[in-house]
Amino acid sequence: MLTAFADLSTPLVADACVRLGAPLRAAPPGIAAVVPGHRIAGRALPVRHYGSVDIFLEAFTGAEAGDVLVIDNGGRLDEACIGDLAVLEAEAAGVAGLVVWGLHRDTPELVRIGLPVFSYGRYAPGPVRLAEREPEALVTARCGPHRVTADDIVFGDDDGVLFVPAVHSADVLAVARTIGRTEREQARRIRAGETLRRQTAFDDFLARRAADPAYTFRQHLRRVGGAVEE
Repeated sequence: MLTAFADLSTPLVADACVRLGAPLRAAPPGIAAVVPGHRIAGRALPVRHYGSVDIFLEAFTGAEAGDVLVIDNGGRLDEACIGDLAVLEAEAAGVAGLVVWGLHRDTPELVRIGLPVFSYGRYAPGPVRLAEREPEALVTARCGPHRVTADDIVFGDDDGVLFVPAVHSADVLAVARTIGRTEREQARRIRAGETLRRQTAFDDFLARRAADPAYTFRQHLRRVGGAVEE
């Protein structure tokens, strides 16, 4: 999956979801890679955190190579729920990366380990609580408003993290690649001196919108074959 995502980006995947009418689910703003430039793509391995690392160790027993651990810590900003030992264990289990709806610690060690970790940021204190485990602790995880399961594919890069239903992933990646090619060509033409307004026949759009106020720029882009927004 990471190979299929190699020449794409989360903005392209997001635009493809919109174009196809697939669910558009993004992790909350602020969740970013500990090491800028790190990327992830793989099946979601959901887990809910209750204050103890044992839940992660249990999740790893069912991990498949290339999975992305998605940790639901309720977006808490009063504790770090993942550190170097758990990340090393994730790597040993074949996990390709981690997405934390919460905070991490042991930042220098995580940088050295090199496994992609996405979180809200760093925080020294770990958990001092121990909450009651729920029945679906290893079945579903929340990341912001979104419910994530093993039926989802996780994509992450410097623009954030997306969760795409696996059933839509092949179509989404194909459309994302088409949009990417169109945008790269548009960028090349802008650099060569042909403005985006000219490429998209923007004067024609303004005239059509004046005659029909319901005519949108997205409709116009579909008509002229442009790609700026979806």
